[in-house]
Amino acid sequence: MLPLISAVAGALLFLFALLSILAPSPVETDHIHHRRSNSPSVGGKLDRDVWTSRNSEHFYGCSNSSSKFQKAQVVTKPDRYLLIATSGGLNQQRTGIVDAVVVARILNATLVVPKLDQRSFWKDSSNFSEIFDVDWFISYLSKDVKVIKQLPPRKGGKMLSAHSMRVPRKCNERCYINRILPVLLKKHAIQLNKFDYRLANKLDTEYQKMRCRVNYHALKFTNPIRAMGEQLVHQMRMRSKHYIALHLRFESDMLAFSGCYYGGGEKEKKELGAIRRRWKTLRKSNPDKARRQGRCPLTPEEVGLMLRALGYGSDVHIYVASGEVYGGEETLAPLKALFPNFYSKETIATKEELEPFSSFSSRMAALDFIVCDESDVFVTNNNGNMAKILAGRRRYFGHKPTIRPNAKKLYRLFLGRSNLTWEVFASGVRTFQKGFIGEPKELRPGRGGFHENPSTCICEDSVAKVDKHSGSRKIGKDNVTKKNVANDDLDVDDEFEEPDMDDDEDPNDLVERSMSNETISDYENLNFEEPELDEFPSD
Repeated sequence: MLPLISAVAGALLFLFALLSILAPSPVETDHIHHRRSNSPSVGGKLDRDVWTSRNSEHFYGCSNSSSKFQKAQVVTKPDRYLLIATSGGLNQQRTGIVDAVVVARILNATLVVPKLDQRSFWKDSSNFSEIFDVDWFISYLSKDVKVIKQLPPRKGGKMLSAHSMRVPRKCNERCYINRILPVLLKKHAIQLNKFDYRLANKLDTEYQKMRCRVNYHALKFTNPIRAMGEQLVHQMRMRSKHYIALHLRFESDMLAFSGCYYGGGEKEKKELGAIRRRWKTLRKSNPDKARRQGRCPLTPEEVGLMLRALGYGSDVHIYVASGEVYGGEETLAPLKALFPNFYSKETIATKEELEPFSSFSSRMAALDFIVCDESDVFVTNNNGNMAKILAGRRRYFGHKPTIRPNAKKLYRLFLGRSNLTWEVFASGVRTFQKGFIGEPKELRPGRGGFHENPSTCICEDSVAKVDKHSGSRKIGKDNVTKKNVANDDLDVDDEFEEPDMDDDEDPNDLVERSMSNETISDYENLNFEEPELDEFPSD
């Protein structure tokens, strides 16, 4: 028996030695396991349909005026004409147009069709009627404000000339009555220049609803733009039942202005630093601080990882609205690897089809606006004008999912991702993105900019009210005209931060920020000719 036992023991020792040689080292095994678990997948159990907003069917846009709101024919005074000159890109100009209608009503003046900015960074020569349906605009608003296409002639045939002036940012109703109306009564026609964000965020309910009527109903793109936009949407629908639209602002000018750093070494610092020097009034940047404060646009790869963590698989089709991305294809490669079904208007339309629009940046932006607005899910990597306006529009028209990155919290996850398993990373993303995906009641009424959160124009149906008062869930306080309250699906803890769009650094607002908090008595002492940050490529 002893020789037999020795032989068996020897064989076992040999087998153990052989396995030890062939097996990978513990370090290598750990590395393989870590690499695999760190790879993106749709990890974790999702408690929602990624293509819809929960309970959205109970909320709807309501912007009709009350019976007490007098018709334009009654309140409009003769010899009062308001002109505005808008500023910035298409969407920034849109905010100015919307607010100009309300200002004309405040002043009981006739509004002349607004002038579009043709000298900004975008250098688009289009006028109002080449972007928007001007006849529809005038007709739809006829009960609210009298709108004409140009100033009428004076007696004798000479054209009436407008007196040019400026108003501070976020000027309220009293500001316009006290500051602008006396000049209007004397001059009869005034033009307000660089008219963007010149009206207060919080106004009387009737004026807020009027804002919504202008933004969501009166401003309609021209037939050629709408037809081409609908064709692009059709092309995306032919490819997939659902699609995501991503507004990707990652151009060199945007990155330079943000002062953020994206790991491109001295080459990046030199290139973006040279562009940044264009704005002489910009403060010296602190990239780490900007990142911590959530002021850096997410990279294309970070957007892709966020979407995968939120439950969107690699088979999802993405339409990307973007300018020339800094770093080109090398920068886009990680996003395309995560979502191979990657499209833009240039890839789903022919050069001939786009030719009538391609020389005009605002018309091209209008096409992207339509495709993004019609998408099942809208995503942005920034908090620019287009992102805000589409967020508000999508709330008004049914709370379609709108994902804005909670960049202040997400940066921690991206910073430490190499040390996290995919499941942990994805769970963190889903936690931090609660309140940032476009569901009803994410924002309190009045929170953030009105164009982004038109709470006065969002109503709740009776079914939802009954459910709310049944006691099954404590949702929040009611309001006769505003039903947005805290999100009942959120676990409110110290990790959740309700998005505050007022914290956003408006590139044109750095100089005039202090003006917005002045009292009426202080307006006489304001310097309206202080320099602003011109030429910023605001969308």
